[in-house]
Amino acid sequence: MSADTAPRILVVDDDPGIREVLCDYLLLHGYDAVGAASAAEMDRAMAQQTPDLIVLDLMMPGEDGLSVCRRLAGKGPPIVMLSAMGEDTDRIIGLELGADDYLAKPCNPRELLARVRAVLRRPREDEAAEGPALTFAGWRLDLLRRDLTRPDGRAVALSAGEFALLRAFAERPGRLLTRDQLLERARGADADVFDRAMDVQISRLRKKLDDGSGLAMIQTLRGEGYMFDVRVERQNGSAGGAA
Repeated sequence: MSADTAPRILVVDDDPGIREVLCDYLLLHGYDAVGAASAAEMDRAMAQQTPDLIVLDLMMPGEDGLSVCRRLAGKGPPIVMLSAMGEDTDRIIGLELGADDYLAKPCNPRELLARVRAVLRRPREDEAAEGPALTFAGWRLDLLRRDLTRPDGRAVALSAGEFALLRAFAERPGRLLTRDQLLERARGADADVFDRAMDVQISRLRKKLDDGSGLAMIQTLRGEGYMFDVRVERQNGSAGGAA
């Protein structure tokens, strides 16, 4: 894999030793990896060339990783967040703000490589979708652009995790989906995501799908999982799912 075709990874961490180790390891495995010591350096690097993925430290001087994640959610490249603070709450907040995955520091570069590969596979899966969009109850989910549009035409911003969850639901309307099935579909089978994080993201998704009509599209089946209780159609006209 040449540097011209290799996915570009931007490693944002104020620790030069960590930046060097991670960049060298990613370069060794065929990625075009570059480093940035702060959010400001990240912005300058992105102005020159948009990366395919950002490895982002949570605790940095100046603008911290959570602020960066919030700023880029839904409109920037996917993010794998790193933090020396391995508490469940930090992981949940990071995922809630739009991070695609989360690793506690110090992390094994091999594990980071596996997470990077898993996250980068997701857009290619989207591009291979059978149809360009899914529609339900007047809503439209564009699978290629990752855009959600309300029945009144207004756009709704989705984090990467929210998009993955909504797509998992909308591609399986009327079917029971367990937490494990949703986690595997939305984050990858090897992702370290907690049940509470899933509850938080589903709660946020429900609020974003509330257009005042009173229709509750995501149903909770206590002790079993969730169901997307609405009829879904692909733009090419094929239909599926619940009434």
